[in-house]
Amino acid sequence: MSQAYGKTRWKRFALVMVPSVAATAMVGVSIANSALAASFSISGQPFKVKASHIEGKNFAQFGTVDVEAGGTLHPVAVSAFDSADITNMCQSVVTDLTKFGLGKITLQLKAGGNGTPVHADNLLIDMESLKADATFEQIDIGRDASTLNGTATQGWTPHPGVSAAGGGKGLPTGATGFSQAAKTATLENVEQSARATSAGKFVLNGLSLSLKNGDGPDNECY
Repeated sequence: MSQAYGKTRWKRFALVMVPSVAATAMVGVSIANSALAASFSISGQPFKVKASHIEGKNFAQFGTVDVEAGGTLHPVAVSAFDSADITNMCQSVVTDLTKFGLGKITLQLKAGGNGTPVHADNLLIDMESLKADATFEQIDIGRDASTLNGTATQGWTPHPGVSAAGGGKGLPTGATGFSQAAKTATLENVEQSARATSAGKFVLNGLSLSLKNGDGPDNECY
């Protein structure tokens, strides 16, 4: 396994995940002791997250597939942080209620402003795209996913119907065995699209929630 030490900076690195927060977690739900196992069926609705600054510890990333309740598959990159602080976070998700005569409604949540960032422990995020300026310290690229450590990765299990191995850790091998890991990850000017997220704990300072008529950049986070 090759190793690289020091700092590595990649602008607009498309595979690095930024911590995001599902709507249920945004109202302060905490899952005791460890990250919620990712063995649930997802809604299929992507959501957007924007943040001005992320500081994360013990970052890891590997590939898997999310499964909707109806069986539709979504390839994703799972990103894990043992802990993370998120500044000026915005999350938005659009629901189409046209058949009820309401059109598209955007749920927008904000937190982590006024100098007090959001704090999260044991984040697991299933993402499809990300734009950010990223800096990593002590990074390993091409690592076997079964060798990942850290409290967040130990809480991960595959979605139903997705094979996994890795010495009992539930981490993927074979075609999805490629992973990367870093001691720290710093991300600036983040825009991200995700399918699901879970965490051991969220501390959401300055939380606000609003419903907006319509979608697009005027109502979504970006």
